[in-house]
Amino acid sequence: MEFPVLSRDAIRKVDRIAIEKYGISGLVLMENAGRGVADIISAEGIRGPVAVCCGKGNNAGDGFVIARHLELGGHSVSVLLWSDPAEFRGDARTNFEILRHTDVPIVRVTENPGEAERLVQSADWIVDALLGTGVRGEPRPPLDAAIRLINESGGKKFAVDVPSGLDCDTGEAASICARADMTGTFVAAKPGFFQNDGPAMVGRIYVLQIGTPRKIVQEVSTS
Repeated sequence: MEFPVLSRDAIRKVDRIAIEKYGISGLVLMENAGRGVADIISAEGIRGPVAVCCGKGNNAGDGFVIARHLELGGHSVSVLLWSDPAEFRGDARTNFEILRHTDVPIVRVTENPGEAERLVQSADWIVDALLGTGVRGEPRPPLDAAIRLINESGGKKFAVDVPSGLDCDTGEAASICARADMTGTFVAAKPGFFQNDGPAMVGRIYVLQIGTPRKIVQEVSTS
């Protein structure tokens, strides 16, 4: 299947133009991204609980939206936090505060590691919302342990934007890298999905459109 393909820097440029020039709120983009992933997982079929594993930054924010929409769909879903909520900023912070007012259980892994392990091991789906496209190099503790736990679980794995530990530009995987059954990436596929370790890590690729005007993508693609 043919995909538009853009590097991490190009995707950042697309987002910046959409927000600064076109006036599209980052919250709108995040909402569309999270709902898109939730819709795909629902369409694939959910036969048990879902564990949404969140780090920090916008990837975690996407995870919060995913969890909220899965819960709205009547599914059993839990959010596992591998970061301090005080570190959330901007749109991720907003979506965390929204999630806190829902009935979705939020588990601080540092406070209850046994419960986090149980939830991941018993999940039908595990959502990897730990690290985004901007991350390079080896995942740091405690996210390395989170990735290891995800890989060792028997449930289906869905990576948000990019499997955690995979360089989205080069396709080089860290020594600890999430191995996804499916990857839902935003706006365009990333070059690393198709080279080096990428194909073995991303699984089936979904490119989700999140409301970014096609004109911006075409402009950035040809610049």
